[in-house]
Amino acid sequence: MFLKVQDIHTYYGTSHILFGINLEIEEGEAVALLGRNGAGKTTTLRSIMGLTPPRQGKVFFLGKDITAAPVHRIAQMGIGYVPENRMIFPDLTVLENLSLGIHPRRVGKFTVETAFEIFPRLAHMKDRPGGLMSGGEQQMLAIARSIMINPKLLMLDEPLEGLSPLVVRELGTRIKDLKEQEGLTILLSEQNVGFAMDLCNAIYVIDKGNIKFHGSIAEFRGNEDVREKYLSVHGGTKRKR
Repeated sequence: MFLKVQDIHTYYGTSHILFGINLEIEEGEAVALLGRNGAGKTTTLRSIMGLTPPRQGKVFFLGKDITAAPVHRIAQMGIGYVPENRMIFPDLTVLENLSLGIHPRRVGKFTVETAFEIFPRLAHMKDRPGGLMSGGEQQMLAIARSIMINPKLLMLDEPLEGLSPLVVRELGTRIKDLKEQEGLTILLSEQNVGFAMDLCNAIYVIDKGNIKFHGSIAEFRGNEDVREKYLSVHGGTKRKR
């Protein structure tokens, strides 16, 4: 199994956030973790990345137990992570931000040049400070920087949140290219149900720290009860506003 999350329980202090989460991803898949704000999506990704290690359960990557591994070791093994707040360096240029993402021990097909090919908008602003970019451009930069380590698995925490419809379409296309053309395995935390269904092979739905649904896109599409109860989606893939 490429990635296996086995019965993890994660806490913030004394607050129990995740309750026995189980999740599996095969190499080459894109898998979405859907849920409302506060459902436990971010904590699940942070648990995998070692930023908020689970107190119970195990996380396996490429057959190795990474539950107690430090964050830098997990990154070296090939997991890239783009948090919701992007965490780019506002005073550094696009090119400088990308250069900081390069890992000398993980040489592969992703270079600054290939990042510019995947995200051509960034090539036209390579000398612009990150702080002067729009939210969508910053998100593109954050994702481009994450692939500089040549990851085997890319985890994206709500990459489309707060972006305009035009930017959502552009960024969504680029993320899809990373999967279909570049062969990256992707774990996506998202509230945009339509995008997740278009990109992914499988869906997990989380609510209050518990997995409430796991299945294929066809199974998810056919389960209106799950969509309405946990995602406020009525009769299709549009979110209730």
